[in-house]
This record gives sequence, structure tokens and C-alpha cells, in this order.
Amino acid sequence: MEIENNNPKILLILSEKKLKGIFMSWDKILLDHGSGGRASHELIERVFVPRFQNPFLNEMNDSAVLDLKGGKLAFTTDSYVVDPIFFPGGDIGSLAVCGTVNDLAMRGAQPCYLSVGFIIEEGFPLSDLEQILVSMEKAALEAGVQIVTGDTKVVPKGAVDKIFINTSGIGLIPEGIHIAGQNAQSGDAVLVSGTLGDHGLTILSKREGLAFESSLKSDAAPLNRLVGDMLQAGLEIHVLRDPTRGGLATTLNEIAGQSRVGVEIWEEAIPIRESVAAASEILGLDPLYVANEGKLIALLPQSQAEAGLALMKKNPYGQEAAVIGEVRRENPGKVVMKTTIGGKRLVDMLTGEQLPRIC
Repeated sequence: MEIENNNPKILLILSEKKLKGIFMSWDKILLDHGSGGRASHELIERVFVPRFQNPFLNEMNDSAVLDLKGGKLAFTTDSYVVDPIFFPGGDIGSLAVCGTVNDLAMRGAQPCYLSVGFIIEEGFPLSDLEQILVSMEKAALEAGVQIVTGDTKVVPKGAVDKIFINTSGIGLIPEGIHIAGQNAQSGDAVLVSGTLGDHGLTILSKREGLAFESSLKSDAAPLNRLVGDMLQAGLEIHVLRDPTRGGLATTLNEIAGQSRVGVEIWEEAIPIRESVAAASEILGLDPLYVANEGKLIALLPQSQAEAGLALMKKNPYGQEAAVIGEVRRENPGKVVMKTTIGGKRLVDMLTGEQLPRIC
């Protein structure tokens, strides 16, 4: 593959001998399979999809969109096993509500109802459970959703690590809205709603007892009202995704593959807090692959990029939004980054487990 660098004009030759499409040899489930990166995709594509294959699942989006009489319904489910369960900016409870709300919002749906299931370890402090429930209550109230059904299981000590939570959600998709990972078009602008890597670095620093001069805080937040503002303004949004496990890089690779387009991003335009950049450098991590729980990626026509950016910045959860790239016909299925020094490099999907149990 050849990618032309226009300033100066240099041809950067990138090898096609990369990991994509080359399945690892394994006969047991590994931590890598929960990373949200290439191993996770292989597990889903090789093991789950062949057994459950249907038109809704095959789209491989954040939520399934179901056609019902009178409208369309978005349906999603997710499980949360984050360690530690309490962290700056939230806890496992608020994370569970926000994560499911956001998966619905990424299809343009108005989240309505959630279910919640708890698996609790014997001996878990009741005060901690109450704190988690209060967080869930507050997050649901902010998002405007109701928790209408659920389930609780208690298992012997050591059979689960403190508490795991599963949440499912349903939401209504307004007429005329069709947002999906397959809809990216050449010429689309790539926007992000704010700084990247905050959640993953917060979880890691708390888990490992690391202290940095600048405090780190999770960005976990419900994004449905931000999406609602953009849709009400009449923006022609093609794709929405929240870059959770695997971060920005993996999510853009998923979109590029689903839509069979190339994506170019600009390093100098990507918003990353100094504290996150410094912590990442110390820990040998790349913020592009670190999880986010309160940010979204939006792809929409270039002609609407400035309007979309202005709308994002008016929302409390979009004040640090930025245009970070564009969709191109060249290099379909690949993500390329224009670096601060003027060169270009391939940005591949996450390989391996960078940060275990961040959600």
C-alpha cells in the first residue's frame, strides 16, 4: 500500500503483512478476548456469530435496530466488571447506566427503559451496594431513563470479584434516522466530542495506586442529550460510535471496515489532556487505544462539520469537541494518521489486552 505525504512529497510504504485477517491459534479464552480489539473481534466472528447469525446481529453495531409496527426500536445489552468498582468520576453503577444509554444513543435512539442484573459476592458490604444504587439512580435520572426490571444473584465468596452488573436497554429511533457503522461516506468529517483516554487512565492509576500531579477523572457520562441536540438541529449524521474498549483507534478501524472506506486523522487535532498524555508516556501506553466512557465519534458531511462542532461545544459533554480527520476513498478499511512532523503512519486495531477490566 502506498500513501502519499504531500508536505513534503514522500511515499510512505506500509506493509500489508499485518495482523488483520490472520487468526491467532488458541483453544482457550484469554484476557485478550475481552479487550475490544482484534482478539475480541476474532472471538465474536469465529465463535458467536456463526451460531447466532441473523440480519440484526450481522450489522455488528452498538445496538440492534428492530422494525416494529409503528416505528423502530433499538435494543442493547452490556456487562460491567470494572476493577476498582469505585473510581474518581464514578463507579460501576453509574458506568453501567451510562454505557447502555450511550450504546442506544449511538444509533440515534431516545433511550427509554433499562433492565439491570447483579451478580454479588457473598460478604459484599451493603453500604457499597447502596452507594452503587444511588449512583445508578442519579445517572438514570440525568439520562431520562427508567430502570424497570432486574435480577439479583449472590454467589459464594471467591466465585465473583465483589460485584458484576449487566444492563440492557431499549430506545425509540425517530422517523428518518438511520445511523450505523456502515454509513460512512467519502468526504465525511470525523468529529470527537472531547478529550480521549480519561477513563482508562483513571481506572489504571486507581487500580495500581499511582498518583500524578494532575488528578485524573473518568469521563463516564450519558450522551443521549448531546446526540438529541445534534439530531434536532437536522444534521445529517452518518455514523455515531462511543470509543470504549480499544479506544479511538480501534473504533475508527471498525467503522472503516464496516463502511469499506479509508479514514485519515490528524495527530495535532486530537484532544488529549496533558495529564493523560504524561501518564500514558510514563506507563508506555498510547492514548489512541485507551478506553473512553463519555465521548463519541461523529461522522457527517464536511459541509456540516462546523455546525456540528458548534452544537457539541454548547453541550456540557461536548465543550472540548474537535474535528480530527476525514473519510477518504483511498486505503479502504484502514486508518491513517498524519503526524505532527508531517509524515503518515498506519493506525491499526488494538492487538492484545492493553488495560484489563476498564468497564
